[in-house]
Amino acid sequence: MLVWSLHIAAPMAGMCLLVGRPRLDAVWEHQPTHFWLVLAVAVVNVGLAVAINEAARRRSDARLFLVALAFFTAAVFLGLHAAATPGVLLAGRNGGFDFATPVGLTLAAVFAALSSIELSPRRSKAILRWSAWPRLAVLFAAALWAEASFTRLLPLASPSSSLRVRAPMWVLAAIAVGLYGVAAVRYYQLFRRRRGVVLLSIVTAYVLLAEAMIAVVVARNWHASWWEWHLLMAAAFGYVGYSAFARYRREGAATGLFDAVGGEHTLRRVREEYGAALESLVAALRRREEGELSAEEMALMTAGLARRFGLTDGQTAVLSRAAGALAREREQTRRLDALVAVGHQSRVRTDERELLRGAVQRIAVGFHAHVVRVGLLEHGRLVFPAEYATDPYAPVDAAVGVDGQDTALFTSLASQLSIGLENVRLYGQLHLLFRQYLSPDVAAALIADPSQAALGGAVFDVTVLFADLSGFTPFSERSSPPEVVAMLNRYFEVATAAILAESGTIVQYVGDALMALFNAPVRQADHASRAARAGLAMQRGVDTVAAQVPGWPRFRVGVNTGEALVGNIGSEALRNYNATGDAVNVAARLETLASPARWSSVAPPTRPWTGGPGPRHWAT
Repeated sequence: MLVWSLHIAAPMAGMCLLVGRPRLDAVWEHQPTHFWLVLAVAVVNVGLAVAINEAARRRSDARLFLVALAFFTAAVFLGLHAAATPGVLLAGRNGGFDFATPVGLTLAAVFAALSSIELSPRRSKAILRWSAWPRLAVLFAAALWAEASFTRLLPLASPSSSLRVRAPMWVLAAIAVGLYGVAAVRYYQLFRRRRGVVLLSIVTAYVLLAEAMIAVVVARNWHASWWEWHLLMAAAFGYVGYSAFARYRREGAATGLFDAVGGEHTLRRVREEYGAALESLVAALRRREEGELSAEEMALMTAGLARRFGLTDGQTAVLSRAAGALAREREQTRRLDALVAVGHQSRVRTDERELLRGAVQRIAVGFHAHVVRVGLLEHGRLVFPAEYATDPYAPVDAAVGVDGQDTALFTSLASQLSIGLENVRLYGQLHLLFRQYLSPDVAAALIADPSQAALGGAVFDVTVLFADLSGFTPFSERSSPPEVVAMLNRYFEVATAAILAESGTIVQYVGDALMALFNAPVRQADHASRAARAGLAMQRGVDTVAAQVPGWPRFRVGVNTGEALVGNIGSEALRNYNATGDAVNVAARLETLASPARWSSVAPPTRPWTGGPGPRHWAT
């Protein structure tokens, strides 16, 4: 920006030097040269304005329209200045020759300042709807000016040599310079966000036109300072034209030359249009790869996009390559998403079939171009989920050729499935073992909240059930150990089922006895009734078994409700979920008082909780 600023400041430095030292301000008066050079600059600028206006029409952008109108106005009045050259079309000097350029530059400054405002879509549409009127107004004003200048009507009858006539020019200069300054600053702020060469050329043009306006006022006709403002205007228009031409040569198409100058809503719409075109091309490439679109149809679609956006062959090729790269990137992203989804699904509490089924579904989405099968290797033989065995190695078979990148993805996917399946099976084994050594409710509570395994507990009401076999010692003395174990396992199977049916928690088996808790760890409003029903169910089940095998002992059951400390009791190395307290001791004593003939013993505190008559016999 320093170099740019120095170049912009150089003309003003030269102007100050020429005005400050009149002897350096040389005179060169050649009317025909002035006429043709200035007229040529005006015509070129009109062409530039037409090009910008065409871009405004194509993009429906009010900002571009106002920029075009600013250049058009300056060019038209510069042409009027050329037409009023003394000794060419007119015999002598007149006010039109002196005033045409400052008036044109001031009007152009108004349009330039308006163009720097960020207009809403509604206001932009309104300006475009009435766009013909400003152009007609400029042409009408130019026609009136030409008529007054050529017929020497007031106020253009005399030149502007007197102070009385030149005073308004200072006013026009102040207005124009201020407006050009505002426009240049705003466009520079826009340039910092967009970084477009054409946009920077607009900033430069407005600064040069402001400098030209100053030179018009201070310069002496036909002196070097006077010729300088002609050069400044030519440079302003030429810089914009050259920037557009350079971009045209680089891109090979006129479409989009002035897009960087457009309004925000225009740029947003252009991005959306290009994005939609790219999306359609990506979709077409995908259909082409899948065989749904022929090469001819693909070529026709690409050509249609090129015509729609005015693209050259090179730009079309770049767009096609970009679409291909985007399609490959999305395909890769889709496959990586499938890989991640399989990883997320690989939870240890997932069923094997659910894991493999879900993996197949996700792989089918991520690798849609492949026919994918997921199976298991068992002793060197590939089998499928219905026949999977213990070997967790899960290869993936693709029916179409794959490249190195796909091979790496498939290898990663196979490894991930293998690890996931191995974890599921290992967890299943641990879960089964865990639940076989702990009551299901305790196991579930520990899995949900491992912090509950800490030593200690809480005091609350529980119902404790104790049961042991009456006559177990004589039975053990006359029976072999295998017979004793067989009897215990059969009885405990019945007792465990009865307790679990009422959602009780078996905390320990000790020899021929067991202890169960109700209302812990899961809270139960009717825990006393549940314990009583469990005791009765145990007695009925044991009676059924004992009737089939004469001589087997039977259970005695004691039930008591009261406060107890329930939690983990033991040491840091080994602990057990249990309850301790007087309520537990009372339940144990009640169990010793009961007899198989009397079924069960229930303490008085438990009876009001049972909600019914309870057992047929009570021991107190």
